[in-house]
Amino acid sequence: MNIKQAADMFELTVDTLRYYERVGVIPPVHRNSSGYRDYATGDLNWIYLVKNLRKAGLSVESLIEFATLAQLRETQNFEEAQKQVLRDQLKELDDKLAEMNQVRNLLVYKIETYDEHIAKFKTGKMNAENVEKLWERKHD
Repeated sequence: MNIKQAADMFELTVDTLRYYERVGVIPPVHRNSSGYRDYATGDLNWIYLVKNLRKAGLSVESLIEFATLAQLRETQNFEEAQKQVLRDQLKELDDKLAEMNQVRNLLVYKIETYDEHIAKFKTGKMNAENVEKLWERKHD
């Protein structure tokens, strides 16, 4: 598969794929006899993995480390080092998801109680002095 097809397949630009290869985010791609990149299934798997890890917040530097470890198979414990990069990212993602869930719960609460709060302000039962302290509210 050529670079344009690979880029289209994953909704990336050709420039992005060239950049990923140049900086080491993905391993070097085999070139055909004409010198053009010829993406094999393994290369496409790398692109898919990198695209999703980027969406999850993994830095380019971490991706370079991950790809470099994959190319240094003779290095002792490279598998464990690669797994640790993934574990670290999973922990970071889990932390972000927990934070996003708290924000989501707050938004749901605000939407569900919006009309009630507005009505209390309109009737004078609530004002700037006796308004709810959102930070003290029990979060789900």
